[in-house]
Amino acid sequence: MHDAQPGPRHVPVLLRRCDSLLGPALDAPGAVYLDATLGLGGHAEHFLREYPELRLVGLDRDTTALELAGARLAPYADRVTLVHTRYDGIPAALERAGVDSGGVSGILMDLGVSSMQLDLAERGFAYSVDAPLDMRMDPTTGPTAADVLNTYSHGDLARVLKTYGEERFAGKIASEVLRRRQQRPFRTSAELVELLYATIPAATRRTGGHPAKRTFQALRVEVNAELDSLRAALPAALDALRVGGRLVVLAYQSLEDRVVKQELAKHTVSRTPAGLPMELPGMGPTFRLLTRGAEKATDAEIEENPRAAPVRLRAVERIEEVAPA
Repeated sequence: MHDAQPGPRHVPVLLRRCDSLLGPALDAPGAVYLDATLGLGGHAEHFLREYPELRLVGLDRDTTALELAGARLAPYADRVTLVHTRYDGIPAALERAGVDSGGVSGILMDLGVSSMQLDLAERGFAYSVDAPLDMRMDPTTGPTAADVLNTYSHGDLARVLKTYGEERFAGKIASEVLRRRQQRPFRTSAELVELLYATIPAATRRTGGHPAKRTFQALRVEVNAELDSLRAALPAALDALRVGGRLVVLAYQSLEDRVVKQELAKHTVSRTPAGLPMELPGMGPTFRLLTRGAEKATDAEIEENPRAAPVRLRAVERIEEVAPA
């Protein structure tokens, strides 16, 4: 967000690279840009300004983010439709916006927790400040991180920490959570951080980064069903693109990037059996990769915006229509 505006300052991640990838698809009359993770609208504002005929459909599950982005994008209101939904709600959102299936020119999915959610201490995403253990991206519905800690069985909690946080000490942490919650339910992030400092061995704390990082990530992913949403959203996004349309995905942790890589691979390789002299009809790839592997932020970009440090960018372009079933 511009410095002159109230609220958290928002620096869009890899903005120039996103423009170089999406721009060729957006610079045309009638182009539709779908921002599936609108956040504070930094990317969206750039594209609306750069491409005067562009129409935006912006999605976000966070009502506060939608309100702030709506104010930011007010100068372009006649070209903007904002929808309160998770990014796996793409088909319904496009229908609500009056956009035909397969008619989107460019899609951006900037995954993970937003700058606004990190900066607002009361949302409970940051382990560096004491706040209620909430972590819901949509604060109007669903269980909180405190609910997970206070109600999950030992096995379920250990599974969440190990699977979504890749936490080596998942079982040990789960045991200590169950022991402490019998005395007093968890309510704040400081209570959880103190437990993690006491539970994770000192040698690991010295070399493995902040001891709360993996547990907080795991709880956030669980509370918001992030990987399930991503697995549903990626096929919907690909289906929404017209021929020549492009999808850019920014992932910030290995679990997300793995899901993205696997889904894009399905659509960018031939399904013709090996050894045949020609491509079978309807078996060729429907997308082509625009990036070699996952692109990372440069040192200069990380210096400008430290939150770009873990980003992994992948992009594809639709090259032909989907064959009829």
